[in-house]
Amino acid sequence: MKTVTRINRFQEMSLPGSLLQALDKMKITTPTDVQAQAIPGGLAGSDIIAVAQTGSGKTLAFALPVLTALEKNPQARALILAPSREMAQQISKVFVQLCQKSDDESDEAIPMTACLVIGGIPSAKQISQLKKNPRLIIGTPGRLNDHLTGNKLLLQNIEYVVIDEADRMLDMGFSPQLKNIQNTLRGKRQTLMFSASFSPAVEAIAKIFMGSQAVVIRSAQAEEPVASLQQTILFIDKYKKN
Repeated sequence: MKTVTRINRFQEMSLPGSLLQALDKMKITTPTDVQAQAIPGGLAGSDIIAVAQTGSGKTLAFALPVLTALEKNPQARALILAPSREMAQQISKVFVQLCQKSDDESDEAIPMTACLVIGGIPSAKQISQLKKNPRLIIGTPGRLNDHLTGNKLLLQNIEYVVIDEADRMLDMGFSPQLKNIQNTLRGKRQTLMFSASFSPAVEAIAKIFMGSQAVVIRSAQAEEPVASLQQTILFIDKYKKN
């Protein structure tokens, strides 16, 4: 099994200047544990399985290597899968922040066309965007499969795949959809999988999407809740839910 080098400074990760400026604008100065391990491995082209708890900075751990790779390879595209539309929207917001033009005109932001493939957005709008071959597709497995039934070519030139919260996807019954997406993909690609736990079911999906040379990363507090997160349970009548 391959190993990765931990790098504890963004400035030493060979990231484009535009991304370093975006991080500075977002007031993010020091990589989290999972970022320090996953970003260097992602930049090196390794398939990665990262086990890290929710709230540990996983989005940047895959967004930074994916955007760096897309900048180096103008023909390539990336697919980001999340278990819920809310999470897909959060991921999309991070990518938008990272791609915003810097105040420094000498350092242009990475040009990026993107499509958010989730429920709650008119299907016709998504179909129109997907036909233009956006470089970045962020969506849920269920909605993406709906589009794939009508057009099997939507995922042409996808060279980078991210599966976020893999354990939640399987808990929600998305295993058939994930397998169908994998069967639709063609050609060589890099896969980054993130999960709060690593069960036999998650391992089975990992084997479908990536080879035996995948790097397994575990954050220091893997499978533990983040101490700063606060959880609240509200008992309400069903009609008050929305």
